[in-house]
Amino acid sequence: MQDIIGRKSERKELERLYESGRPEFVAVYGRRRVGKTFLVREHFAGRFAFYHTAISPADYKGKKMEMNREQLRAFCSSIQQFGGEWDTMPADWFEAFACLRTLLELQNNTQRKVVFIDELPWMDANRSGFVSALEHFWNGWGAGRTDLMLIVCGSAASWMNDKIINNTGGLYGRLTHEMHLSPFTLAECEQFYESRGISMDRYDQVQSYMVFGGIPYYLNYLKPELSLAENIDNLFFAKNGRLQKEFERLYDSLYSNSSKYIEIVRLLATKRSGFTRKEIADQTSIAYNGRLAKMLQSLEKSDFVVSYTYFGGSARNVYYKLVDRLSLFHLHFLDGKKLIKQGFWTKNIRTPELNTWRGLAFEEVCLLHETQIKKALGFGAVDAVVAPWRAKTGKAQVDLLFDRSDRVVNLCEMKFVSDEFSVDNEYDTELRRKVKRFIEDTSCKKSVHLSLVTTYGLARNKYSGRFQSVVTMDDLFAGD
Repeated sequence: MQDIIGRKSERKELERLYESGRPEFVAVYGRRRVGKTFLVREHFAGRFAFYHTAISPADYKGKKMEMNREQLRAFCSSIQQFGGEWDTMPADWFEAFACLRTLLELQNNTQRKVVFIDELPWMDANRSGFVSALEHFWNGWGAGRTDLMLIVCGSAASWMNDKIINNTGGLYGRLTHEMHLSPFTLAECEQFYESRGISMDRYDQVQSYMVFGGIPYYLNYLKPELSLAENIDNLFFAKNGRLQKEFERLYDSLYSNSSKYIEIVRLLATKRSGFTRKEIADQTSIAYNGRLAKMLQSLEKSDFVVSYTYFGGSARNVYYKLVDRLSLFHLHFLDGKKLIKQGFWTKNIRTPELNTWRGLAFEEVCLLHETQIKKALGFGAVDAVVAPWRAKTGKAQVDLLFDRSDRVVNLCEMKFVSDEFSVDNEYDTELRRKVKRFIEDTSCKKSVHLSLVTTYGLARNKYSGRFQSVVTMDDLFAGD
């Protein structure tokens, strides 16, 4: 059994469900590569009554009947590995689940039976009857077994949402728990580096997060003997770099019509503030209808995209913004490049291009750690609406604000620098104008505080008092 980094609340919940003494039907979902399989496999190591991982459909495009046969064959092979037997190969999924039922009934009735089926969406080939057979297995047998814990897992969030979590057919209301697994926080990434013997200060850890976004699968490729810059070159800018083509592989593995999803993601990457659904439809080949809404919902459930409304704006004007770090990195530095320049990152590490990119990427890392910022500002227990704001006219905007129930609004400025951040006369003037504009535009009656989120703190000078509070890079690493 390998050590599990972080995931404390998830492990506590899994153990609670294991000890519940009731039939449990649990769905685990989240971004591909985020560690769903690893969490379940390692937490329940040695306690599985049955464990199966579906075959990737990537090699069976256009061969749906063949894929269904191979999925059945693999499922039955897993049953054999756990001691199951049958005279003839099951003809369909109903017979296959009957074999699983027989296997489980022959096992010790006094012990909790943990059944884990991984990458469930891959098993649902066209007209295979898989979902109906799963419904029959659970409703006709599993739901009456107080010793059964069925865990299903999948990265295809839209399938998991439609067919399992929000099923309107035979599985409606049958799920007893759903678990969304998010990417690592900075604190969890730091634990991961320590467990792998990777020596990296927090300044570089933040930069690593800008690229890999806290996805354990990607962090596993970092080599302890290389610097962060060398690792980035090795993975993205070297010949046959392991993550050079990860962007295409990622979306191809999740969606049968991946080109449409990539079209959306490419558009979202062109504007940091994102686009409304209508704007997306206008600028892509995808019609403005329910299908586009479902695609955006799927991207959001997979942690590629977030939706939001501007503070003080209409609730109907929902914007969609790309937040997946690897997708953003690929689209900025690799997409459409005919020639990958080997050693690009190390050679350009101090160029204005990379400095500008870091500044913008740091803001996005901060947005993914709003809980840590709220705690550092000292109002962790206070209810607050979190949103961006932009002026009705002109260019004034705030990417992160907290509208607090204790009648304070924190406007956050985020700056990634290699030393203490220093406020000069020009920036002080800009800040005063921004606060004035915010109050005028929103008719704000609360106290407005300016907060700075930066790497090493604020240099004291005659302008530094403009900020009422300062959050440092170390604060972003706060754990639970």
